[in-house]
Amino acid sequence: MSAARHRPADPAGADFVATDLTEAGGACVLAEAAMERLGGVDVLVHVLGGSTAPGGGFAALTEEHWRAELDLNLMPAVRLDRLLLPQMIARGSGTVIHVASIQRRLPLHDSTTAYAAAKAALTTYSKALSKEVGPKGVRVNVVSPGWIYTEAADALVQRLAASSGGTPETARQGILDALGGIPLGRPAKPEDVAELIAFLASDRASAIHGAEYVIDGGTIPTM
Repeated sequence: MSAARHRPADPAGADFVATDLTEAGGACVLAEAAMERLGGVDVLVHVLGGSTAPGGGFAALTEEHWRAELDLNLMPAVRLDRLLLPQMIARGSGTVIHVASIQRRLPLHDSTTAYAAAKAALTTYSKALSKEVGPKGVRVNVVSPGWIYTEAADALVQRLAASSGGTPETARQGILDALGGIPLGRPAKPEDVAELIAFLASDRASAIHGAEYVIDGGTIPTM
């Protein structure tokens, strides 16, 4: 089962729920649908995230920008966990995977301060949650991608280009320079991240718990 504000053009046969997870009621809509249609949830993968904040550093970020980043990158996971973990705990099994970002360790001060802070909060929350629910049979892990070239990544490039008066190519190179480059030579693809998530959700990862897995092509310069 998947959820978004609007039904995708090709949901690929997936059970879909139209709801806005950045609002408190949106999580309730999804959780109720999951319980009603599926009878429970074995695996919860939280991939919602992104940024709409402008470039320009901390001074460009208003109260509304900060609230929007937290409501997009932190609170939906907290709300869905609160709604769906109890039935996992009652059953004594389940898997939760939160998608964070290497930005929590390598924030781009000109463009991702609020986003990076929200993802850092998500990672810390995930570790605390793993300590609490691990003894009750529920595994919790974090996947932290680097620069994955998605539509959202392209939108960030366009926003940076617009705020600086430069070109998308210059903005894209600026991101790469700020990250220190990608030793692998390219951004990862969404399907690369999906493969890692599928592994962590499977029984092959049954002893992996409370961990963060970075998938960034070698961007973070330390192990």
